[in-house]
This record gives sequence, structure tokens and C-alpha cells, in this order.
Amino acid sequence: MNDSQKHAAGSSAGNRAMSLADFQALIREMYFEKDVARGVDGTFMWLMEEIGELWAALRNGTHEERLGEFADVLAWLATIANVADVDLTEAVARKYGSGCPGCGRLVCTCADAEKP
Repeated sequence: MNDSQKHAAGSSAGNRAMSLADFQALIREMYFEKDVARGVDGTFMWLMEEIGELWAALRNGTHEERLGEFADVLAWLATIANVADVDLTEAVARKYGSGCPGCGRLVCTCADAEKP
């Protein structure tokens, strides 16, 4: 997404808070036909590119650049979820809704070497 597209998208949506479900529905409404045509494989490659851009922004970018890259990564993740028919809200609630999936506690007590 170029800067003018990002600005247009940001100004139309404003700074309103939105739920994960609302965001996934918004991405679906805007891009679903293109996303299905591209498929999971092509979409996954775009996600990986955005993750690389996020990494660069985290290392050397401004706060504004980080905001944009986090939004892009989340948008491409929502895109893949839409194409794969996965409800992100359900996925998150099932995996993390009762606490850490490793130890089951709200504040993780897993050993640092473990991946919670």
C-alpha cells in the first residue's frame, strides 16, 4: 500500500476503535475477491514481505512507520484467515481465552526456554 492509499484508508476510517471481528470483516469486504483469486500461497508470500517490512521498521523506523507495518501485517493475516475460512476471534478465544496455552495461567509461568 502506498502512502496516499494509507492516508486515504486512514482518513475514511478515522481513529475509531475496532474489534478483531470488525477488522477481519472490513478486510473481507475490501479485498475478498482479489484474495480468493490470489489464494493462500500468494497471500502468505505477501504476509511474509510485510513481516520483513515490520522487522525493518522495528529496527530503524519511526513510530509512524511501525504503526503502518503492524497494521499491514495484521491486514494480511486477516486476509489469509478470510481465504482459509478461519474466524480470528474464535481462534484467539480458543487458544488464549483461558490463559496461557502452556501453563493455563493468566500470567504465564512457563519456563523461559518453553514456547508458551
